[in-house]
Amino acid sequence: MITKQTSDFQNMDFQKGEVILIDKPLDWTSFNVVDKIRKTIKVKKVGHAGTLDPKATGLLIICTGAKTKSISSYQDSTKEYIGKFFLGKTTPTMDTESLDQASESKDIKSIDRKLIEQFAEKFVGEIEQIPPPYSAIWVDGKRAYKLARKGREVKLKPRKVVIDKFEIIDYNEPLVSFVVSCSKGTYIRKLAADLGEELGCGAFLYELRRTKIGSYNINDALNLEEFNVLFLNRVN
Repeated sequence: MITKQTSDFQNMDFQKGEVILIDKPLDWTSFNVVDKIRKTIKVKKVGHAGTLDPKATGLLIICTGAKTKSISSYQDSTKEYIGKFFLGKTTPTMDTESLDQASESKDIKSIDRKLIEQFAEKFVGEIEQIPPPYSAIWVDGKRAYKLARKGREVKLKPRKVVIDKFEIIDYNEPLVSFVVSCSKGTYIRKLAADLGEELGCGAFLYELRRTKIGSYNINDALNLEEFNVLFLNRVN
């Protein structure tokens, strides 16, 4: 596995198969990262284990060569996220991607941290979550987000997900800082929207960073520039 601590980078065989921990940058899609690494290492078979939205940053597990067969095992691992919700407004995408279409502000003066914590507890455990319309789920042969962007009504079925931990770290009106540990398939921006609905004021995901996938930690991940430098030093 290639991490910040990797010392034998020279002996890595990307064609045969390697696993790379990458810190995905803001406004990049997960596919953008895969494509960048594919072009850098010049190996066709490259994939990632668990999509991060463009407005999210953090841990992305990249697999090359034969290691792509391990992708599903990484995807099944518990994920941990830290981030912030914005209370009092909603957006169509449930995050900052459609901030220019945000709703009018609602009064949140009566909401305090204790109340937020009480409602957050309702989401801990096995719950049914309806994925957001702006998601990559297939609907009638097309991605849901493509239909949503065309103004089509997208109806998605609820899915069972598990929230192991939903902890409120801080509340600095209107921003709620949190940490969530959850199963695969959980949409954190939908969790933000659902919490806002429960509170009666609306909310959207303001900031998100994936910090863990199973036993793997963001502190061990390379950013793309660091990976590129290591690879160039290897070939030179």
